[in-house]
Amino acid sequence: MHLTTGGDRRSGEAQPTLRVRLPRYAVVAFGALALFGLLLGLIEADWVPLARLDHAWTGGLHRFARGHTAFTASMQTITTLGGPVIMRSLLGLAAGWLWAIGARTLAGWTAAQALVGWGVQWAVKLAVDRPRPSWPDPVASAPDPSFPSGHAMAAAITGATLVALVWPRVDRPARIACSTVGVLASVLVGFTRIALGVHWPSDVLGGWLLAAAVLGGTTVAVELWRPGALSRDVRRVNWRTRPRVQSVLASAVPFPELPEPEYLDSPDS
Repeated sequence: MHLTTGGDRRSGEAQPTLRVRLPRYAVVAFGALALFGLLLGLIEADWVPLARLDHAWTGGLHRFARGHTAFTASMQTITTLGGPVIMRSLLGLAAGWLWAIGARTLAGWTAAQALVGWGVQWAVKLAVDRPRPSWPDPVASAPDPSFPSGHAMAAAITGATLVALVWPRVDRPARIACSTVGVLASVLVGFTRIALGVHWPSDVLGGWLLAAAVLGGTTVAVELWRPGALSRDVRRVNWRTRPRVQSVLASAVPFPELPEPEYLDSPDS
């Protein structure tokens, strides 16, 4: 979800506004939802190739975790740091900061990712009620239903949301670095759930697909509710943080006090 507006700082070429990208986000949401439905259908039908993959991966990693305590401890540490509570707390902090500087639609969009993701996750868990892997000698445990993985879903939503918030503020190399970190973190958190024997691989995949549906769906919903407000808030964040960022990066260069653009004070902003 790239909330980029205006021109690129290196090329100076105009980039598409969020409004222009709206169909793309709708395709992401519906495409992810369709794939999620297909995956759920295969799980409910107990499709043999998928069942074999689930049991082979989970069983093999569980046996490895039992025999390697250092590996197990590292997986437990990562899964704790990447847990839903911490992930949603990060989004809550980001939303609070955005609200404080006046980017309130963007703050609501950020908070909605956490809240909608949490609600959708639990609704699907309770509706599907898939049993978790069961072991005579588990290295970890979790009480709620298995599908989808809440850890994988929360990590994917948080990573994508934070990258989207940073995206307009940085150049291409930093964008690539942030995106890579976000993807790797989400993959690593999902892997820990399989390695600890508390989720099937299809649970993790379902969490990622549902995360993409939530990200795309909430973006479309907010843009339809308040057209252009997200783009205006991106410009607001850029304007209100730029003087401080510039003063840190080039403290020797004096920056004059400039009035805020008129669009920041308009009633619909």
